[in-house]
Amino acid sequence: MLSYSELEKGTIFILDGDPYEVLESSFLRMQQRKAVVQAKIRNLANGKVISRTMHPSESFEEVEIEKKEAVFLFSHRGQFTFLDPNGPKSRFLIEESIIGEKAKFLKPNLPITLVYFRDKIINVSLPIKIDYKVTESPPNIKGSTASGSGKTVTLENGLEIYVPMFINEGDTVRVNTEAGEYVERIEKK
Repeated sequence: MLSYSELEKGTIFILDGDPYEVLESSFLRMQQRKAVVQAKIRNLANGKVISRTMHPSESFEEVEIEKKEAVFLFSHRGQFTFLDPNGPKSRFLIEESIIGEKAKFLKPNLPITLVYFRDKIINVSLPIKIDYKVTESPPNIKGSTASGSGKTVTLENGLEIYVPMFINEGDTVRVNTEAGEYVERIEKK
């Protein structure tokens, strides 16, 4: 069991039956009261970040989270097919409810990390930045590139993002999966 003072950055523990990871923690001392720990923690099952005050009377169960590499192959009717990179013949399915909003960033042959808690997949971790080819881009209007405006383009996996005017069909762009935003152009057509 962990005491409230052992909740340091990176510690994984169970709270209300779900695994949480400590993102930030600091001691807080108030006049004539016992010290408490102000912590920012992330629920590893759904990704939500919350702030919580930990008191000296509380104790927490430390837990081991297992992570495995996998490769995304394709999706069909709300089921996503993945491949174990160590055993090319071992394919498995993951429901859309586990992947959630991250599904829009998936593309064939994308390496990802699966997060296991008690032998069950609870989350999918994507690379922070992924490169995509632009499949549809509206034409540039003369003079519009000087103002720093942008346009919406469609990527190879169907995702639509806002990019600068100089991005054209056939270019390769890098997208931040945490913010869902354009980062830079990698390759010009």
